This record gives sequence, C-alpha cells and structure tokens, in this order.
Amino acid sequence: MTWVEAIVLGIVQGLTEFLPVSSSGHLRITSAIFFDRDAGASFTAVTQLGTEAAVLIYFAKDIWRITRTWLVGIRDKSVRSSLDYRMGWYVIVGSIPIGLFGFVFKDQIKTAGRNLWVVATTLIVFAFVLAFAEYWGRQTRTLENFRMKDGIVMGFAQAMALVPGVSRSGGTLTAGLLLNLTREAAARYSFLLAIPAVVMSGVFSLGDVFEPSAPGTSVPTVAQTIVATVIAFGIGYAAIAWLLRYVAHHTLYVFVLYRVALGTLVLALLLTGTISAT
Repeated sequence: MTWVEAIVLGIVQGLTEFLPVSSSGHLRITSAIFFDRDAGASFTAVTQLGTEAAVLIYFAKDIWRITRTWLVGIRDKSVRSSLDYRMGWYVIVGSIPIGLFGFVFKDQIKTAGRNLWVVATTLIVFAFVLAFAEYWGRQTRTLENFRMKDGIVMGFAQAMALVPGVSRSGGTLTAGLLLNLTREAAARYSFLLAIPAVVMSGVFSLGDVFEPSAPGTSVPTVAQTIVATVIAFGIGYAAIAWLLRYVAHHTLYVFVLYRVALGTLVLALLLTGTISAT
C-alpha cells in the first residue's frame, strides 16, 4: 500500500462510515478504480476503529449515562423502567445478530462478499429498500417509545451490512423507518448499536491487517494503518454532527439517488472491463 492510498482510504472511510451509502463498499470501489487492487476487509475493519472512536467521544455523555444506569439496574430494580437502562439491553441484544453472522460467514466476508458485482448490485437494490422505508415510514416514534423488538429488528438489519454495499447505517436507518421511528431516533440508536460490533471487529482484525487476505490484496504498514485510522476519526466526527442535523430536517432520498448512480457506474465499469470484479 502506498501513502496516497492509505490517506485516500482514510478520508473515504471517515466520509462514508455514517452515511447510508456503505463505507466498506466505497473502500472496495475506491481501491479498484484508483489503485487497481483491494485494501482488504481487515484494513476496512481496523480503520473503522477510528470512526468508532469518534462515536465514543461524540456520544460520551450518553454512553457513560447508559452504562452507569445499566450497571446500577442489575442490582436496583427501581431504575429498570428508565430509557437508559433499557437502552443498555437494546444495544447488547441488538449486537448479537452481527456477531453471530460475522463469526459464521467471516471467510465469505473477506472473499466472495467483496466481489464488485455483489457490491454494485447491493448498492442499487438496497437503495430502493431505503426509498420505500422513507416513503412508507410514518416517523411517529421517538427513542422513548423504543422497545426490545425494535432493537432486535435493527440488529438483524445491521448484520446485513456484513456484505459491502448494503451499509450498516443504511440498514439500521431503513429498519428504523419501517418501525415508524423518526430518522433522528433511528440514527441515534444506529450509532450506539454499532459500537460493540465495530470495536470487536476491528480488534479481531488487527492481527490480519498486515497479511494479504487474497492474491492482489494491498498490504499496509503499521504507520499507514495508524494514519488512515486517525484521518477517519477526524472526518468521521464531523460526519456524525452533520448527519444528525441533516436527518432532523431532510429525507434520505439524496442517498437513494447517489447509491443508484454509484452502483450503475460500477456495473458499467465492470461490463466494459475497465475494472476487475475481484
């Protein structure tokens, strides 16, 4: 991996991690178009630690309050009806699907799931799913109305994002809208839900990031990985603030159009032989 590649991929990771456009898909596409190789699933997972660190800092007060209330609630029944205590369980239970599927299909995620035909197709297909959710969802429920079934449904939606092109935030936002949550409520839970999965994925991938997962995979140095992760953190922090403001006042249709356009472009490049699918 070159330094230019590491810096560009760090920027792409920070810009796209929290948008419903698939950061892993963007890293795969960017690598194929501009660098003619794949940075690998492990590099993606490790740089996501940077954007997840941004979540930890941005939501530090919320995370501390939820964690403290949840721990107290294990012993004290009087706090168990509070949203913070319940949210602790919602995040824990909602994280189970992606942990289970990630473990079972870890080899496919690193190989077949990164095929650009798959990425382009999922970008387009799930764009229409997101559009339907935006159109159909009544957006009448806030986090105060959040229930365990909502956490489970959004947890399974997050698990679908193991396939590059689906988008973790796109999947959870779509599920939230279909559950009639407001966009802002769905986004906030989505940020919290991602923490266990992304952190564990990044930690477990640290040992693999400096080894090629497949022929032709780009291998970064320790310094390049650190720089890309730090860049992803800085840009990701700004992206969180922007997205929360945006979803409070705008629909998600702009991301639908973007996904369709990008997916179509990638399909065209594949059909003309400009880029390779693997």
